[in-house]
Amino acid sequence: MSSAARRIGIAALGVALGALAGCGPAPAPPPMAMMAPAVAGHPAATTFTELPGAPQDPDPGAETDGVVLRVAEDLAVHDAPAGEVFSTLPATQLDNPTWVPVIDQRGDWAQVMLPSRPNGSVGWIRASGLQAARSPYVVDVDVDARRMVVRRDGAPIGEWVVGVGGPASPTPRGRTYIMASIEETVTTFSPIILPLGTHSETFNSYGGGPGTVALHGWPDPAVFGQDSSDGCVRVPADAMELLTTLPLGTVVLLR
Repeated sequence: MSSAARRIGIAALGVALGALAGCGPAPAPPPMAMMAPAVAGHPAATTFTELPGAPQDPDPGAETDGVVLRVAEDLAVHDAPAGEVFSTLPATQLDNPTWVPVIDQRGDWAQVMLPSRPNGSVGWIRASGLQAARSPYVVDVDVDARRMVVRRDGAPIGEWVVGVGGPASPTPRGRTYIMASIEETVTTFSPIILPLGTHSETFNSYGGGPGTVALHGWPDPAVFGQDSSDGCVRVPADAMELLTTLPLGTVVLLR
């Protein structure tokens, strides 16, 4: 079992996690020769870190055009195009390759979502030299209605009743993304778990980890349509089968 899997402590799971399963968007044109260098001395943007100086998502309810970037080497993250560096985006997240969604672009600079606290953290990275791809999917979770719709190029391809966080530990709202895919080898409640780039706003830590929120299955269908989780979104098995085929970096709207 990887050390990252042992440490993550995803909200609503409370179990050890097994080996990590990699996935990613479809191949894109090869990257350019050079990548912007990382800057030493700045905290890494991961699910385990807090970035108090990070800008906040300017439109947390909006969809994107689906463009995602592969960060293959540690990369400096700026607070504005050509602005101050406040973090470094590493090449992997939970042993998965780092793919981040683009929410804005200005010339060579791309504003991307980050997986760190506080929720809604974003930053600017140089896009030149990065592999780009497009995820045509959006996962739209209506927390109050407890329904999830997956759309491809705007058209629904599946809709399900799901379970969400309870009143004492609600599912966080806002725009996030599928950060990683983890194969569960310890328990059987969800063969694959999809950690998101967002966290519980109730638990600063959970199970020894940072309280990362995830999409995952559940063996008892009675939880679907209920607000009984510790913040994660519990989905039926057929929904999970579809979700596990989506590219890393796919946008998830929790609204």
